[in-house]
Parts: sequence; C-alpha cells; structure tokens
Amino acid sequence: MPRIYIETYGCQMNVSDSELMLGVLSREGYVRTDDPADADVMLVNTCAVRDHAEQRVLGRMGELKRHKRPGDILGVVGCMAQRLGPTLLERVPQVDLVIGPDGYRGLPELIARARAGERAADVEFKSWEHYEDIPPVRADSVSAFVTVQRGCDYRCTFCIVPMTRGPERSRKLADVVSEVTRLAESGTTEVTLLGQTVNSYHDGESDFADLLRAVGVVPGIRRVRFTSPYPTDFTPRVLEAMAATPTVCEHVHLPVQSGSSRVLKRMLRRYDRVRFLEVVAALREAIPGIALSTDIIVGFPGETEDEFQETLSLVAEVGFDDAYTFKYSVREGTPAVRLKDHVTDDVQGERLERLIALVRSGARRKNIGLVGSTHEVLVEGRAKRGGLLQTRTRTNKIALVDGPDEWMGSYRRVRFAGTTGSTFMGSLVQQPSPEAVV
Repeated sequence: MPRIYIETYGCQMNVSDSELMLGVLSREGYVRTDDPADADVMLVNTCAVRDHAEQRVLGRMGELKRHKRPGDILGVVGCMAQRLGPTLLERVPQVDLVIGPDGYRGLPELIARARAGERAADVEFKSWEHYEDIPPVRADSVSAFVTVQRGCDYRCTFCIVPMTRGPERSRKLADVVSEVTRLAESGTTEVTLLGQTVNSYHDGESDFADLLRAVGVVPGIRRVRFTSPYPTDFTPRVLEAMAATPTVCEHVHLPVQSGSSRVLKRMLRRYDRVRFLEVVAALREAIPGIALSTDIIVGFPGETEDEFQETLSLVAEVGFDDAYTFKYSVREGTPAVRLKDHVTDDVQGERLERLIALVRSGARRKNIGLVGSTHEVLVEGRAKRGGLLQTRTRTNKIALVDGPDEWMGSYRRVRFAGTTGSTFMGSLVQQPSPEAVV
C-alpha cells in the first residue's frame, strides 16, 4: 500500500486541511506514515502569513529531498503553494507538484501525472468547493476541527489570506451538523469550528448564532469552540447564542492587531480602539468569566512609539489571558507593501520584547489568582515533556496532572495546585468541590 507523509505548518485550518488530504488519499489506498523516509509521497502543507514561515518551508524542502527515491513524489500544498503557484516548480527543482487549498480533490490525479514525469500545479479557486463528500482522516478522536467557512472577503492591508484562500463562502448548516453528529457518534466530545472570520458565517439562510445553537445541542458534544472570529461580527444574536448554549466554551480568541486607532485604520480593520473595547465589554457582560486571547502585530508601517504605547495600554486595560505576538512581515501582493515609513527590524524586535513581557506578566498575575480553584478539564493526552497528562479547561487553560493513559479523552475535575505563569499543575479532585468551578 502506498504511504503518505504530510507535514503541516500554520493555523488550525491547515491542520484540518491535512486531515482532509488524508481523507482524499485514503480512498486511493494510501496509509499514513510519520516517517518521511518511509513515504512514497511527501506533502508539506504550508503557511504564507509571514515570510519566516515560507523561508522555513523552502529550507525543509532541501531536507526532505534526501528521502526521495525513484518514483517518490514531493509536493507543496496550502497557502504558500497558492501564493507562489507554478513559480515554486521553477524555484525548487526537487518539488514535483504544487496545489492550493481548493485543489485537494485532484491530489490522486496530480500525483499520477507527477509520477509520469509532469511537474504540475493546481492553484485555481473553486467557489463551490467544500469537500462535503470527503470524510477527513483525523488523528484525534476526542477533539476535532470542523471547517465551516473557507476564504475571506475582508481586505486587511497586511493580510495575504484573501489571495491564498479566495472569497469567503460558508458550508450549509445541515452539512456541518451532520459532520459533527458523525464525530459525536464516533466518540468525539469537543469540536472547534473553523473559519477565517468564523463569526461572519452565513450559508444564505442561517448565521453563526444559528450554527452555534445547532452544533451545541448535538448529542454527545460537551464542548464547542470556534476560531478565529472578527471583533465586529459579534452581533447581539451571536452573543445571545453563546450565552444560551451551555456547550459553548468560555474562551474567545479575539484578534486586535493594534491598540492604536490610527494604525487600525491603516490596517483597514473595521473597528477602532473604542469599538474593540466595546466588543470586549459586551463579551464579558454576556459570558461572565470569559477568557480572552488575541493576536497583535508590532512594527506595522508607520507605527510610531506613541502608537505602540497605545497597544501596550490596551493590553493592560483588557487583561488578555494570552496573546500571539508578531513582528510585521512584508507580504508581496498585499496593500501594506505600498505604505511608507516601514519600521526597522531592530525597532520591531525591541517593541516585540516589551509587548511579550507585558503579556506574560499580565497572564502570570491572572493565573496566580486561579491557584486553588477547581475546574473541569478534558484530558487530551501525554504532555510533550515530563510524562504527565495534558488537560484543558473550558477557558483554554492548560493543566498538567499525574494519571494513567486510561484517562485520555475523559473529563476530570482538578484543583490548580500551582502555576509556572502559563501552565498549571493540577491535582485530581475525587469528590465535587464546594468551591465554584471557574
């Protein structure tokens, strides 16, 4: 049986797409391998959001080519493949095929053509493609990503996604519910709904509020998460659905990108600082105790020290539980390339260090305050180091506990015994705690 190796970079959407590609190829008799040296086909599922991610992939191509035997195939798929298209075949001679996110259905044919000596590319956008007839092959049976929306219609000046994922389109609500139902019947208890601006979901009849309510009552589903939402798409209907659906978790990843209204305007974000803070207040009013994480870019073209200080003050004011922080990366083809006054790498780096220090100190302060509290956790598996079990709360806090493999996939109650600042050490609570569960 032919063997397939897929290496995935980037966001949860890419993880979901890798599972989809495994679904496509499994129908052709392929079996998955975690060792590229054993693979007949090696695919690298790529990210194009930052230049560093693309350079890393190009370097990885050089490493993977040493595993190629006569007849083996090495392919680049995903967002970087979409952005660069056939030019990747010219730049990287060892690559046999290039496929964008809408071309995965054609993988078997393109692999066959590559084996026949034709180095092929498919980067055509297909507005109808949702891969409804292709069941993904997932490694994790307890928690699953479910793509509900593909593409993006927003035009943030820094973002390459509209050029790599195409126009926004949403799956039919009934199709999503059917997939979640099948997952629940196979033992999955937690799903994460995926979309580029997931809360702008609309299938022509139903909106994101309808989707949350429908998925949230599927028998067997105990937790519903979603990512990544757009701040101003949290309508009153969506907030009401979140509050009224017990399975929706009390955590939202809310990308702000900058705390300066002037920078947000140059980014072409559809809110200013005041409006973002209004969304934060509305979320906290609707879902008391909600945890918030965010994305922040430093050093956007023209960002002054005063504007960066506005980002620091917003971080302090909101009190995010976590933040993913990045230096602005030039992406050819995006409007931001044409902006003047690009911030030097040294200044970007220094600002990033200050931002990370502030985020970490705030998160640490919050987490220290949670020591001693009791939580329901989902046991996800073994931690990468230390041999302990990794568990996750509804608010997306990670706790490490000592326990047997039999606990994997189950729900337990743990007391936070201590914290490193970002991760908790937990102890199992045998009986229901009189303390309030956070």
